[in-house]
Amino acid sequence: MKKIFIVFIYCIFISLPSRLQTAGESAAQKKDSLAKVIFKDSLLTQTNKVDSAVVFIADSLANEALEILKKRRILEFQRALRQHPYLPLSKKPVESNLYNRNQTDTEGLFYFLVSLLLYFACIRLFFGKYIDNLTTLFFRVTMRQQQIREQLLQTPLPSLLLNILFVISCGLYLSLLARYYNFGFFGNFWITFLYAMGFVSGIYLGKYLVLKITGWVFNISNATDTYIFIVFLVNKMIGIFLLPIVILLSFPNQYLMPVLILLSYIMLILLLGYRFVNSFRPIRSEIKVNRFHFFLYLCAFEIAPLLLIYKVLLTFVERSN
Repeated sequence: MKKIFIVFIYCIFISLPSRLQTAGESAAQKKDSLAKVIFKDSLLTQTNKVDSAVVFIADSLANEALEILKKRRILEFQRALRQHPYLPLSKKPVESNLYNRNQTDTEGLFYFLVSLLLYFACIRLFFGKYIDNLTTLFFRVTMRQQQIREQLLQTPLPSLLLNILFVISCGLYLSLLARYYNFGFFGNFWITFLYAMGFVSGIYLGKYLVLKITGWVFNISNATDTYIFIVFLVNKMIGIFLLPIVILLSFPNQYLMPVLILLSYIMLILLLGYRFVNSFRPIRSEIKVNRFHFFLYLCAFEIAPLLLIYKVLLTFVERSN
């Protein structure tokens, strides 16, 4: 047993150096491979850093070149503007005087005109036959005048509605003329409009009462009724004809206003002249009156009140100024 143990130990000591040498060689090989891997990683990292630096430098150079190109184009554009014959930017700018536009509150007037047109449209819709007979009698397109007149007298409701339209249209027309001529009687357009309507209705209501009383006193009721019918017939047509005029006057144009006002004056003069000429013949058939007496009546009851009103308004305006 002792010999076998000694032989075993001897073998171990003999093989131990070779094993140690083999282990050392394998450790050296692992160390060398690890060093190679670390070197490759570090080299790859340095390469990536260099590539990133190169890309950053290239981007910065490209951006700088783009900015230089933009500045150059702006300078070239400015130079072209300075040298352009129709754009003298190098000269002193011309000053222009700007004026604030006077804005008027026309919203309420717009809705009022829409309501007025709707009012006339309702009359035209529900009393179309009355409107047709009225225009037929006014323009004398038929010989059945007495029959049409009797039909008109038998329908008092549309007659009343058209008389109201005449009062509103005339009041609005006078108010717009007062605004155009700067006759600020009451400082408010709508108050002026109410006074104008009261003024027109007062004139024709007073004329109606005076003619009725005169016809009853002198027993010439047929003549006065005929004259009243003609007066209010023409007034109804005036109320209709004034509708487009007041619409155009409500939204004034400095070039259109004088022409429009002149045309409205001519239209009113022609309608009033038509009323005087048309009323002379039936009155003369009822009572014996010559043209001179009728002319005196027109001067006393038609023209003189208008001249008096004009004088009062002119005096009032001169005092207010």
